[in-house]
Amino acid sequence: MLTITRELHDAIVAHARTDHPDEACGVVAGPAGSDRPERFIPMLNAARSPTFYEFDSTDLLKLYREMDDRDEEPVIVYHSHTATEGYPSRTDVSYASEPGAHYVLVSTAECGNDEGPFQFRSFRIVDGEITEEDVRLVDAYQD
Repeated sequence: MLTITRELHDAIVAHARTDHPDEACGVVAGPAGSDRPERFIPMLNAARSPTFYEFDSTDLLKLYREMDDRDEEPVIVYHSHTATEGYPSRTDVSYASEPGAHYVLVSTAECGNDEGPFQFRSFRIVDGEITEEDVRLVDAYQD
């Protein structure tokens, strides 16, 4: 199960709406080994495409160095689908290289840039296997 604050959930959805009609992408980092998403890091979709996302390799290298310096890891890797449901595509599965991460998909197919219905779904993707998981929204994390 993915447990995420409403603030982070809303930031991911807002990024997806802002970048529509292109796919949005980013990471939410957290303390290594905690499975607690804490630091929202919106990334630029280097592909600038409505059907594909790609992290800029320079930005991604910088991000991983920064997370390493802060003893963090990518707890959530997210992106949006702008014309289809929020379910991993074959390409998404092929790029899923973080077996410990939650892969969040936001579909803005119905709402576009506006308020309105959207999908927010989370998956684990390990060795090509997709498993959907529940998402629990909290106001704050309990220690």
